[in-house]
Amino acid sequence: MTRPRRYGDAGQAFPIYITVVGGLLFLALAYFAVGQATVNRSGAQTAADAAALAAAQERRDQLVAEWTKDVLDPSKWQQIFEGDGQELSSPCWRASELASQNDARMLGCSPHGPLDFTVDVETNKTMGKSVVPITESKRSKAHAEAVITRLCEFKPLPVNAGSEVLPRLTCKDGKYWDIDPKELTDLPKAQDLFDVHLVG
Repeated sequence: MTRPRRYGDAGQAFPIYITVVGGLLFLALAYFAVGQATVNRSGAQTAADAAALAAAQERRDQLVAEWTKDVLDPSKWQQIFEGDGQELSSPCWRASELASQNDARMLGCSPHGPLDFTVDVETNKTMGKSVVPITESKRSKAHAEAVITRLCEFKPLPVNAGSEVLPRLTCKDGKYWDIDPKELTDLPKAQDLFDVHLVG
């Protein structure tokens, strides 16, 4: 003997089933929106990091060019190694360029001393459409800071040393340069004199 089907129970379960499925679908869309926001934010941070490093590297290259030009005048070495060159233009154009290459725009570029640069950027793309209405027009912003660290030290020469001798550059990892004023073809490179890295 077969039992009769209870259609009333099935009818009551259907709205619950629809509610549960709808809730799960909403959660899935919400997680997707969070994922979109995370990817957008990550892109903004990548752009900010690249921009800050570009500004610092541009300033480093300017300092090395100044040092190379004045290498025979060791009285100027100290101020150059401290970031105080004579003909330094703002390196923020490089930061703007790198932000643009990473699909963002630079909001600000500020030097904090001659060897420290902070950059703020905003993504060109929004977070996209999702169940969270604000993401359609929301752009991610990010901040980054890069610093230049000198890698070499030197002892000033005695006053009576003359022009035939230049100070020895003692650098990281035991490297050193004894620069011959008559033979300036083997000068240290930018990466030998300064390190550029992100902080924070």
